Amino acid sequence: MKQLLFTNIGRLRIIGFLEGVSLLVLIFIAVPLKYIGHDPAMVKAVGPVHGALFLLFIVNTVSVGVEQKWQLKTTTKVLLACIIPFGTFYIDRKILRSANTI
Repeated sequence: MKQLLFTNIGRLRIIGFLEGVSLLVLIFIAVPLKYIGHDPAMVKAVGPVHGALFLLFIVNTVSVGVEQKWQLKTTTKVLLACIIPFGTFYIDRKILRSANTI
């Protein structure tokens, strides 16, 4: 796990994991608490964290895409993954994991 910190793809994988978890927490825990439990505190806490991770994921994806000379199709798939629940986990398994071993 520690070796992930030393490559751009490794860092993108970590950010993708954190972004994916924050999206799931936001969608499946925080938003229902806000609208069903009438308690917006968790959305106020998790929302900005997710937003920052989302932006970090976008910037790092573009950076890695340029560095690795990815086709536009590959970069677009990775970028779209961050707006779909469980998408970053799928992309990590299908694209990023194999790219990290090269």
